[in-house]
This record gives sequence, structure tokens and C-alpha cells, in this order.
Amino acid sequence: MLPGQPPLYAGSRRADMALAGLACCELIILDQLAFQTPKVSKLLPRGVHMPGLPGSVYGEALSRVLWKPTERIALGVGEHEATSDRRVDSAGSGAGPALQVRSLTKAFGERVAYEKVSFEVERGEVFGFLGPNGAGKTTMVRTLATLISPTSGTATVAGFELTPANSLAIRQRIALAPETPGLYERLSVRDNLACFAELYEVADPAQRISQVLEAVGLSDRAREVCGALSKGLRQRVSLARALLGSPEIVFLDEPTSGLDPSATREVHSLIVGLRQQGVTVFLTTHRLEEAERLCDRVGILRTRLLGVGRPEELRRRLFSQRLRLRILRPLDDPGGLFGSLGGIKAWVALDGSTYELEVTDTKAVAPELVRALVAEGADVVSVEELRRSLEDVYMQLMQEESGR
Repeated sequence: MLPGQPPLYAGSRRADMALAGLACCELIILDQLAFQTPKVSKLLPRGVHMPGLPGSVYGEALSRVLWKPTERIALGVGEHEATSDRRVDSAGSGAGPALQVRSLTKAFGERVAYEKVSFEVERGEVFGFLGPNGAGKTTMVRTLATLISPTSGTATVAGFELTPANSLAIRQRIALAPETPGLYERLSVRDNLACFAELYEVADPAQRISQVLEAVGLSDRAREVCGALSKGLRQRVSLARALLGSPEIVFLDEPTSGLDPSATREVHSLIVGLRQQGVTVFLTTHRLEEAERLCDRVGILRTRLLGVGRPEELRRRLFSQRLRLRILRPLDDPGGLFGSLGGIKAWVALDGSTYELEVTDTKAVAPELVRALVAEGADVVSVEELRRSLEDVYMQLMQEESGR
């Protein structure tokens, strides 16, 4: 028993054993996800990693660690007093963006992870954060999740300013699902969720666990040991854990990394479901086709934020709009015909009966073009928009940044 602790009650022997380990540590290393939970946030910055302990024992051991009432501990962003009844005075708001980032910078010594980044994420949208390895994506997620402090700049998360006083309030409204699920592999799916439900102080843990298991399609596998699950299923358990606290914002860091196509599709369905429920999703990914399919808007990062907007907006910003025209026979005077139409900026003949046209607006020009061709007696085979992919946008921005 730690000095000053109340007597241990019957049935908590395993918690006593866990506490014995805690008592020997001045600074204790805790699982990052547990550290993020409100219950642990009130108590200590770091704690022991105790695989194999049921949620109730794990939570009991952590919640009974003694800290002096006046002792201050580091909690990611700044410091907090370690008192279990501490309340956050700042009030968040259901209005306004889910995330607001203004000139945020994070440096580790001389190495800059990201620099002067500014963007907003609206409530209920899926926002994709793209960039090469080492671009600063995961560091940004860790900052906004209050796990590390920014070097400079400001941010608002779920209506709360990213300040030391608001770390707990922010954590009560967000969830983080990292690339590596970090589950206790000797525990069942349900026991893993029970552990974190207690740390999140979920009001009715049994009911909530059943709800999230159903949401991710794992109700029939709740009793299976996590270590025996495939990577795709473990990722679904990780998403279920992220949903336990009914978060307003979910940070998904490379959720489909290493998954097969079937498991990837299942994760995509879960993300779509979150959007339908009004949950804001902040998604980091290397898969550009995934971002194009799922995201309302994207930001492209390479230490600096190179671009942000809807994929279509970025395409229009970086590339001219083009049409490809195919007809049965070559035009007698293509220059005269194309020149007579407003909105065609340039054209080139690819072969005798195929033309590529640069236009001001594909939707406006295409109908006018077809009418003019029919009036000239041309047999139109097809008129198609040459649509650039998000990969084209990404590569163009990377090339421009490399040429700076």
C-alpha cells in the first residue's frame, strides 16, 4: 500500500500488485491511448504498461496512485494540478469549426516537424491530411490530441483553445486511433474495450461496448482474444475503442496501412458511417485514391501546408480544364470552328479525328461544342472531360515545393 492510501478492500489483490510496481516508479510509462483518456489525465502523465490485467483492475490500479494535492505534472500541453476533482473553466462551443489551426509550428531542437500551418476543419466532415513520410502528419495529430505541445501558433479543438487548462476538456471530446492498434493481445475484444471504457468513465459501459461492437461488426467476436485476430479485425477493434466516449472528433492515423482490399473496404465503410453520424474525422493517409473517395476536403503537407481544399478545387487551381473530342472524320476547318466558340482557349489535333481542347469551363463549353459540331454535319463519337486525379495534384504540389 502506498503511504496515505486508504486500506485496500477485498478482491483487489491484483491491483495491489500493480500498485506495487507503480510505487517504485517516479515517472511511469503508460500506454499512449490510456494517457489520452480523461480518467488518467487527471492523475498522472505516464504509467506502467500492464498487459493481461482486466479493465477493472487496470483502472483501479491507476486511479489509486497517490500524488500530493499540490504536485504538478506534465500533461502533453503544459501542466495541470493533479487533483481528481479539477474542473475545466473554459467552455467549448457546438458552433464554429471542429478544428482551427493558426500558424502552428512544432520543432524538435533544430528539426522542424511542421511550420506555420493554418487550416480549418468543419464539423461533420472527413478531412484528409496527406504528405510523404516525415512530412509532419502524425506530429500534427499528436499535437491536436494534446499529446505534445506546439512550439508556436494557436489552435482550437472542439471549441476549446489548445491550452494547458483545456487539455482535459479536449480529450473528453476527441478520440485517437493510431496506425498501430496497441491492443492488449492476451485480452478478449470485450475486455480490451472494458479497460478503456473505465478509463473514459463511460456511464453505461456494458451498453456502450455492445453499441460500438455492433457499429464495427464485431458483436459475434467479442469473446475472442485480440492476439488471434487478423490485422484488419484488430484495426476494427481500435476503431471501436475510439468510439467508446462518443467523440466529436476522431483522429485516424493511417487506418488502412497494411490492410488487404477487403479489410480496407470495411474501414472505409466505418468512416462513411462516422460522417453520417455527424462525427468529424481527421484522416491521415498515404493512399491518395482513398482520400479522393472518402474526404470532403484535403490538406497536403510537406513541413509547410502546400494546399488545402476540395479535390476538385485543387485540380482547378493547379491545372487547366480540358476536353477530348472524337469524331468519325477529320474536320475541314477545325481552327475556324473552335475559334468561333467562346471558352476554347487552345486546341491540338492528336490524330485525324481526335482533338484535345483547353477550355475555361468544361460544363459550359461541352454542350455548345456538340451543337456546333452537329450543325457542321460532324459525326460525334464522344466528348469527355480529361479529369486530373488527386495523385496528379499531389505530385504537382510536391514538384513545386522541391523547386523552391
